[in-house]
Amino acid sequence: MAERYDCHYCKESLFGKKYVLQEENPYCVKCYNSLYSNTCEECKKPINCDSRDLSYKDRHWHSDCFQCFKCKRSIADKPFSTKDEQLLCTECYANEYSSKCHECKKTIMPGTRKMEHKGNSWHETCFTCQRCQQPIGTKSFIPKDDRNYCVPCYEKQFALQCVQCKKPITTGGVTYHEQPWHKDCFLCTGCKEQLTGQRFTSRDDFPYCLSCFCNFYSKKCASCTSPISECKSILKPTGLGGSKYISFEERQWHHDCFNCTKCTVSLVGRGFLTERDNILCPDCGKDI
Repeated sequence: MAERYDCHYCKESLFGKKYVLQEENPYCVKCYNSLYSNTCEECKKPINCDSRDLSYKDRHWHSDCFQCFKCKRSIADKPFSTKDEQLLCTECYANEYSSKCHECKKTIMPGTRKMEHKGNSWHETCFTCQRCQQPIGTKSFIPKDDRNYCVPCYEKQFALQCVQCKKPITTGGVTYHEQPWHKDCFLCTGCKEQLTGQRFTSRDDFPYCLSCFCNFYSKKCASCTSPISECKSILKPTGLGGSKYISFEERQWHHDCFNCTKCTVSLVGRGFLTERDNILCPDCGKDI
């Protein structure tokens, strides 16, 4: 006698009938649908075992009910997105919620690369340099007047060029005689030290640090050969008239250096005599 094969729930024979195994127990179709079928989110009817059951986050649909909330087209076996628990095809989601390209004004589709800057978005291919029209991508760029420029193009079009090296000045710089210079290029004509941050002057439109200017162009004391006149007060300001000097026959002396060559007495405010390059007090001059 053959062994019976019955529905686990209703006990009816399954001989010659369709059945479904659930946890290794056989069920007739009617019992299985009644006990285990999921309810469709769209039509609220059971999804029987002879229908395709599509699920997403513990929610279930008939294949024909798995549709875009907006356009009602089937999204079975197609990419889709969700918004507020509603299913949307990629086209509808993009039209409703995706960013619009700041350049071409078209929708930036989900899953495609986009560039963002100050609240605006671009397709990767639309985010280009205004000057050379090449995609900027992840390279550095500089915005100007609502346009974006790659760094080389910005420097060519807008950056000042150093009057010395002719290269663009991108950061900092100094202005001298209404002309731009790199800080590293603005050097003393004499010693070639940087003049940025220190006092300087000029001669024939060439800049000099004060030390070089005094060494090259100031009057020299006939006694000690150090610079005198205005350079003395510039380099070592005393506030006591340090720029005054004694001048005689195209020669100059510091006040402190205007002394008798023989006895070294100060001759400031006194009469004196000369013997060749020497200056003498009246007493020492008696022997001439």
